[in-house]
Amino acid sequence: MKIGLFDSGMGGLTLLEEALIQRPGADYLFYADTDHVPYGLRSREEIMQFTSQAVAFLADEGCECIVLACNTATAVAAEALRAQYTMPIVGIEPAVKSALAHHADKRVLVVATPVTIRGEKLLRLIDQFEDHDAVDLCALPDLVCMAESEQYNALPYLKNALAAFEPQNYSEVVLGCTHFNYFRDNFLTLFPNAEVIDGAAGTIRRMCSLLPPETNDAGSVTFYCSGREVTDAESLSAFRRRLERLRRMRTL
Repeated sequence: MKIGLFDSGMGGLTLLEEALIQRPGADYLFYADTDHVPYGLRSREEIMQFTSQAVAFLADEGCECIVLACNTATAVAAEALRAQYTMPIVGIEPAVKSALAHHADKRVLVVATPVTIRGEKLLRLIDQFEDHDAVDLCALPDLVCMAESEQYNALPYLKNALAAFEPQNYSEVVLGCTHFNYFRDNFLTLFPNAEVIDGAAGTIRRMCSLLPPETNDAGSVTFYCSGREVTDAESLSAFRRRLERLRRMRTL
């Protein structure tokens, strides 16, 4: 089974790390569109174009399922891509349902890119729930670039960007961008009594449910940056370094 995972950059490694746990025997092609990151500040037309190009590349490489490991790309392009391809196209969305199931008498904060925060898809998702008025939204446009450059001390930026949200008012913080998982420790510092969650595990469970049973074959991972296969030791080391950071963050 060959599975493609696509993200605007390195945030999608969050889902690759989860996929290697839930379905380790697959052959994964991870496509990071590093030429065009960040998507969160681009137009919808650009996001649609770049995402379509990446999915076409992965399809041509023989992928039998593609995961849009990017909330922004999912919000903009998932419906159109599903109409174009017969193979499963699995998208990720902010874990609002889980957050609202656990928020009790406190509020839920969803943080994401500007495109995701402004998008109709997120607003429709939130409006499905009776207690939708307990959800607050905040765009964090600079966090993606900080993740891409491995600048993980985001506390000064986050303190300023989130100054209007009193920590004691929140029991749930939803990371609505896969890049934000690199900063889980930062969010826990600012919201020490909140649960910090994301949609990675649920997305990969959905992926697995759409696929045939796994065999006992050994799996593999091939990395691409905007369609160029990554083979040099330095770049491969950077991918491994980021995966290790994400593994540490999930244990917090």
